[in-house]
Amino acid sequence: MIPDDQVAQVRAAADIVDVINEFVPLKKSGREYKANCPFHEERTPSFYVVPDKGFYKCFGCGKSGDVFGFVMERQGLDFVEAVKHVAGRAGIEVHETKRAREEDDPNRPLYEINGFAKEWFRGQLVDPAVGAVARAYLEGRGISAEVAERFGLGFAPDEWRGLRDAAATHGLDEGLMNEVGLLGVSDRSKEPYDRFRSRIIFPIEGLSGKVIAFGGRILEGDGKDAPKYYNSPETPIYHKGHNLYGLSWARHAIRREETALVVEGYMDVVSLAANGFENVVAPLGTALTPEQAKLLGRYTTRVLLLFDSDAAGLKATFRAGDTLLEAGLHPAVVTLPPGEDPDTLVRSGGAAALNSYLDQAVDVLDRKLQILEEKDHFSSIERTRAAVDRLLPTIRAALDPALRDIYVAKVADRTGVRRETLEAELERSRPGLAHTRVEPVSRPRPQVTARFLRAGAEHQLLLMMTKGPEWVERAGELIAPQDFDDPSHRTIFQALLEAPELRAAPLSMDSVASDRFEEILSDPIEVAHGSDVFMKSVNRIRALVLDRRIKDIQRRLEATQNEDDKLALVSEKAGLTHELRALDPTILDKRSSTQIPNNLREPRR
Repeated sequence: MIPDDQVAQVRAAADIVDVINEFVPLKKSGREYKANCPFHEERTPSFYVVPDKGFYKCFGCGKSGDVFGFVMERQGLDFVEAVKHVAGRAGIEVHETKRAREEDDPNRPLYEINGFAKEWFRGQLVDPAVGAVARAYLEGRGISAEVAERFGLGFAPDEWRGLRDAAATHGLDEGLMNEVGLLGVSDRSKEPYDRFRSRIIFPIEGLSGKVIAFGGRILEGDGKDAPKYYNSPETPIYHKGHNLYGLSWARHAIRREETALVVEGYMDVVSLAANGFENVVAPLGTALTPEQAKLLGRYTTRVLLLFDSDAAGLKATFRAGDTLLEAGLHPAVVTLPPGEDPDTLVRSGGAAALNSYLDQAVDVLDRKLQILEEKDHFSSIERTRAAVDRLLPTIRAALDPALRDIYVAKVADRTGVRRETLEAELERSRPGLAHTRVEPVSRPRPQVTARFLRAGAEHQLLLMMTKGPEWVERAGELIAPQDFDDPSHRTIFQALLEAPELRAAPLSMDSVASDRFEEILSDPIEVAHGSDVFMKSVNRIRALVLDRRIKDIQRRLEATQNEDDKLALVSEKAGLTHELRALDPTILDKRSSTQIPNNLREPRR
């Protein structure tokens, strides 16, 4: 982080007109400057810069902010990077301060080993002799030297001790190298050896930019019996279900484009980036997880899925779609031609070829309806009933109430099943709702209490975020907009993520959110013990999100008859309950829905 006094110094010294004029030609108009907006296409200028107040505003798309906000939006930088950029132009030297000393990190040796390995693999790729075959392979896949350098791609030669010997000269611990998956130990000789051999190396970075793992793709024709991809194992610094390949590079573009493209593998990410698509990520060899969905939710609510169109690919697509819906995101499906994937498509037809399919992306439920239609699933009563069963999980997964309502209406219209019947079918998997209808007095109070408590945490968090951009950055790393219960608070949170220095409601903000934001900004309270208040607020919000997920799992438990599925759900619920108890045990009351039914403890054989 950069101290507030230095940020204020840079802001005061910066010429916002000069900075913005570097990207878009400004014309003086009275005391202001105007131009065609750099953030959307327009014929008549609606983008204004007001130098006296140090801010810009587009009356077409609604984007606004100060000089740092413009650089962040236009260049895809984070706040610290934007301050450094503006400071450099103004001739001011700024100094970052660290929140904690790096030497205090117990995992520092693991990061150092991975950092060394990345540079060693990189050196092998650029070596004129050693890396010749690997460079030729990448060039044949449309990956230029510049793109390879940007993603830190490397090469593991077909040697058993190359990396091991190089690491030994630097005194790196072989035991730790084995722990992070760079070395293995022979069963026969008990000698360590290089695990990655004859492979293109894809370093996997965490959001901090540190290398946490590696993926290796075997060169064509090598090792016929070897797996195509070899990946690092789970380690103290790498949990594959909690990370996404490419997110450290793509997150600013995802926020800027308001869309994430999710592809299947490393090469798809790199290939699309080589063709101008910056907002691309990939799961790390697993089905998309709730944690990965939540990661995406920090930056956008719109996700386009670009998986294979074969049966396995469609299954993965719809499974990922439901996971994204459960996280409050809005997934859509991009249908590529048979036999094509994003990599082959852009290599043969360039960005334009892929864009034509991106433009035709359809909502995940709409895609399900299309496929059921193509397979004649609405031709008879029996087949229609089976189609409804296939559609209900996606409706049920939708966390967004408005989206769920739209889904119910669509399915009712297409299947001819009455809306009330569909809603009853959905509610059949939600314990307690039928009872609630008989005794409505028992329901409102818990809802009001939960809403009141969550609103308090949200208000406190937003108040902290207005005290300084460092709180905005921390909040953005811990929670996502859809974690907020109050729609106005959600809007304010998103606005602060986009412009951490925002100190006035944007004109594009709806009136309710705008009034709430002004109320927060005008709150005179001085927050004591800021870190404690911040973390308690974050933990309360996260706890209530977990509580909602636990209730959803309970609904699914009641719905399924499969004993294996029940056991998996019980296990998942137990894990979430453990997390919830650690965050906020007060939420775990004596309601029956939090108890594991006795009949699930010992499944029938």
